[in-house]
Amino acid sequence: MQLTFDYHTHTKYSDGKSTALENALAAKERGLKGIAITDHGFSHVIFGVRRRQKERYFAEIDEAARKTGFPVLRGIEENILSLDGACELTEADYDDFDVYLVGFHPVVKYRDLPSFWEGGWTTFRYRTGIKPSDRMVREMTRAYVLAVKNNPVDILTHVNYHCFADVKEVAKCCRDYGTYLEISGKKGHFSDEELAEAAATGVKFVVNSDAHAPGRIGDITLAEEQIRRVGVPLHQIANIEGRLPSFRLQAYKRTH
Repeated sequence: MQLTFDYHTHTKYSDGKSTALENALAAKERGLKGIAITDHGFSHVIFGVRRRQKERYFAEIDEAARKTGFPVLRGIEENILSLDGACELTEADYDDFDVYLVGFHPVVKYRDLPSFWEGGWTTFRYRTGIKPSDRMVREMTRAYVLAVKNNPVDILTHVNYHCFADVKEVAKCCRDYGTYLEISGKKGHFSDEELAEAAATGVKFVVNSDAHAPGRIGDITLAEEQIRRVGVPLHQIANIEGRLPSFRLQAYKRTH
């Protein structure tokens, strides 16, 4: 399975160990066609890009593209901030970005206490293997679905990574709105059964490295093993074998 474009990589602007240029050079060396730099969003308390850093962040991404002659996209991995699916990017931010990733992360500025409890604290609680409650699954499903419906999200990242939802319902929403579900090369977040259920809806996937160091750029070994084990149809994966996805954010900007 040949990865075309890695849409999920981090740098020192969040919790990565490298620069945009180092990531781009690693991607080019591995034969990819391009890369996105997608550091954590503004509301992440510890690892997020700060709004005051935004112009410098973009300048380093753009410089990496110039120096390598290689597509390096301006991206962000934003956070779902409430059980109503609120995300921090506003329309005023959209023109600044090429690709828009969204996921649940524990240490962010949630909008209210219930959102913190279900969306943030759960990612710590359920690392211990405690079975998630039916309520938690309903709330997380609703939050993912509303985030996709109400924002031009390109990719939902690592769905169900210690933050459990009804994967089939989330996949159906992504299918209907044109958002891609990520299969992560960094961490197993779907069970085999969940991935099979998602694929059966006809949703489109992207497979990404979620690399936090140059040595992992383009590494999708973990994802590839599960894709083959489950039998996910390869035509549903939009960024392999020379194919590229069609992203919502770009379409939204053309029509608004």
